[in-house]
Amino acid sequence: MNEFDQDILQEIKTELDELILELDEVTQTHSEAIGQVSPTHYVGARNLMHYAHLRTKDLRGLQQRLSSVGATRLTTTEPAVQARLKAARNVIGAFAGEGPLYPPSDVVDAFEDADEILDEHAEILLGEPLPDTPSCIMVTLPTEAATDIELVRGFAKSGMDLARINCAHDDETVWKQMIDNVHTVAEEVGREIRVSMDLAGPKVRTGEIAPGAEVGRARVTRDETGKVLTPAKLWITAHGSEPVPAPESLPGRPALPIEVTPEWFDKLEIGSVINVPDTRGSRRAFTVTRVFDGAVLAEGPQKAYISNGTLLEHNYDRSRVYGIPAVVQRINLKVGDRLILTDEELTYDPSLGSGRTPRISCTLPQAVDAIKVGHRVLFDDGAIAAVCIDKTSTADGHNDVELEVTHARPQGVNLAAYKGINLPDSELPLPSLTEEDLQHLRFVVQYADIAAISFIRNVADVEYLLQALADIGDPAAVERLGLVLKIETIPGYEGLAQILMTGMRHENFGIMIARGDLAVELGFDRMAEVPQLIMALAEAAHVPTILATQVLENMAKNGLPSRAEITDAAMALRAECVMLNKGPHINDAIKVLTKMSRKHGASQRKSRLLLRKVKSWEE
Repeated sequence: MNEFDQDILQEIKTELDELILELDEVTQTHSEAIGQVSPTHYVGARNLMHYAHLRTKDLRGLQQRLSSVGATRLTTTEPAVQARLKAARNVIGAFAGEGPLYPPSDVVDAFEDADEILDEHAEILLGEPLPDTPSCIMVTLPTEAATDIELVRGFAKSGMDLARINCAHDDETVWKQMIDNVHTVAEEVGREIRVSMDLAGPKVRTGEIAPGAEVGRARVTRDETGKVLTPAKLWITAHGSEPVPAPESLPGRPALPIEVTPEWFDKLEIGSVINVPDTRGSRRAFTVTRVFDGAVLAEGPQKAYISNGTLLEHNYDRSRVYGIPAVVQRINLKVGDRLILTDEELTYDPSLGSGRTPRISCTLPQAVDAIKVGHRVLFDDGAIAAVCIDKTSTADGHNDVELEVTHARPQGVNLAAYKGINLPDSELPLPSLTEEDLQHLRFVVQYADIAAISFIRNVADVEYLLQALADIGDPAAVERLGLVLKIETIPGYEGLAQILMTGMRHENFGIMIARGDLAVELGFDRMAEVPQLIMALAEAAHVPTILATQVLENMAKNGLPSRAEITDAAMALRAECVMLNKGPHINDAIKVLTKMSRKHGASQRKSRLLLRKVKSWEE
């Protein structure tokens, strides 16, 4: 070996020695925090601190030098950081003609143990996946799962390992029915299917917007020449009776549902002609074409605008129209427009006239208080982005935040009431659990296997959660409960190492990468990088990860995946569990993901490629 090579080897040895020594110091520095975790997480907590320290350094130069001499590039350090560095040091020492500085068996054991620990933690939290599928599949249950056991049975037969219930919807009665159906089906298929329940957390939303006029439209469809292809339709039922929904199979535009007096309704039959005074002053005629049990269908050749109170006439007999809901009013916002967000409880009425800056309330007044000039405010999953340009106090002591829209579609975006608000730059002075969440948590502890906690931002949120669990007063049930922290905010991502350390005080523990809100806050351009960084940090902690949001979404909704989402699903399968949302083709999505998981498990573990035999390339 020439002198130049010896110089490189010495440089690498020095750098590796320094790093290994630093990790010993890191262990000592964080010994108190490491000592607070559950005993099953001790090794992971120590390794997590090592990995977090390593990622505070730019080691690309060291990686290049290691690669230049034919050694490791340190690209798979996550499972056992110090062991990987020691292995690299032994290799470099061998190149220099030295014996191993560290016992090789210790290095090998560290990697094997790390993988076994993570696998054990994943099985404790998530249950055992289907054979040869390294990733579990979690499926979100729709409300119908409470009453339609066949729906749940289909999920299970397709490959569902865990059922997810979103506590933002329905109630405890419905949830219990869902859980009972899951348990019944699990017994039928002969394997455990665990139940995870999401607690909503503090939701920041736009306040109330006044409803518009109670007017509905019955519309025709036309071809390019203007010829009517399908008529306008009225779906007529008796006022005060149980509503009868219109069949989804009716061609053309949806029928306008209206209600009439029972006496007038009883006189309608096939061929009855109904005269309708349109709200625009025109007169329209509809003819009854079909009679159903509790409803009739009337069709006409022209569109009609009909309001509540409109007088319909048939054979010189009249009835007023009932049951038309108010039009949902929205605020159209374009780039450059202004909007005021206030902590005052009010109802904004867009009909009061143009020329005024819209002023809407926020469901959580504390959120408005937290916004400062320069802070970003995102509405409706990022469809509208704005920045705070001014903050004032009103005469009656309320805070008004003036926003300027910085991002929207060219034609503008319609902002409705109760749409989500994300505040990526603002620190909200709110606990991670609302009073409603605390009530739901008791149900989750009693009936579910996993509690998934939304919008975790910092260590204080986790400590608050752990105390809330302790306050329930059922130590055995709490200890059994799986705890999943949802990482979906910038503070949650930036403080992830300490959040993991605090969560690891609970033995049965994991995290979820909730890509929906996370993408809104971080920006979509960072969503190729950040989920992988989160998974790497969790792997270093030997903590299982659930990856969620829009996995195979097109397939679940439309029956056919895009090429991009197949690639995304493959990346998702690096996690210990992948979550699928609802859709009419969800069973197909489950089957495809299960098949992909089997292939992926033979080729890759986390980010490590496995050199399986590729039969397609056989000579």
